[in-house]
Amino acid sequence: MIRLVASDIDGTLLPYGESAIPAEIFEEIGRLEQKGILFCPASGRQYTSLRKLFAPVADRVPFLCENGAVVYGPGSPGPVLGKTAMDREAALALAREIHARPGLEALISGANTSYLCPKGADIAPLVRDFVGNNTVVLGRPEEMPEDIVKVSAYCPGIRPADALAQLDPRWGQAFQAAVAGEVWLDFTLADKGRGLTQLCAALGIGLDEVMAFGDNFNDVPMLSIAGRPYLMENAAPALKARFPVRCGRVADVLRTL
Repeated sequence: MIRLVASDIDGTLLPYGESAIPAEIFEEIGRLEQKGILFCPASGRQYTSLRKLFAPVADRVPFLCENGAVVYGPGSPGPVLGKTAMDREAALALAREIHARPGLEALISGANTSYLCPKGADIAPLVRDFVGNNTVVLGRPEEMPEDIVKVSAYCPGIRPADALAQLDPRWGQAFQAAVAGEVWLDFTLADKGRGLTQLCAALGIGLDEVMAFGDNFNDVPMLSIAGRPYLMENAAPALKARFPVRCGRVADVLRTL
């Protein structure tokens, strides 16, 4: 029996480059709610961005944010059900290295704010206006005023996997490093699997009662522990070899519940 549906957003519910959740998804969320099945957006995005995307149902669903580093329950705003902070000095050192690399921009995440030290003109409007995050510009990473839950590299000119290869190998060992989209590389201590585990423990739901959807490497921890995982057809071939059950559209699978 499925009691919770957890779904990635970009590349899964939203094709890359699009900015509005299809109306049919909200219809399915309402229908599932009537059957006692909870829907949870699970994303590398921050809480504010996700609430904007899911405005018609934002007070009724939990949110797994920042690749599982922060988990919110339903409400307005919902209670924090889990938060996994990074070691501050190590996270700042990582942010400084990303900032120093040509072609890369660093984004430092708090629980519900994105902190930038922009080198170019495009990252601030992208994060603030297109992604919809709360955004603060810092003079330097050390001015970060709160716990750090995620450090990201914005990689507009190269593949995120190539950006990871350029960075000091120790960062992939110290933190969870995951390609999180076409131009994003994320580092956290948490992952979507840890966030999902925290959410299910708080709600009294078994992991075997979870259906999950994803398309990228940052979704692997969540897909690996969910009782019924679905990989999107547009996913990387390496992931298709690992997750044989796939779909083209999330809404089509939700209608079977």
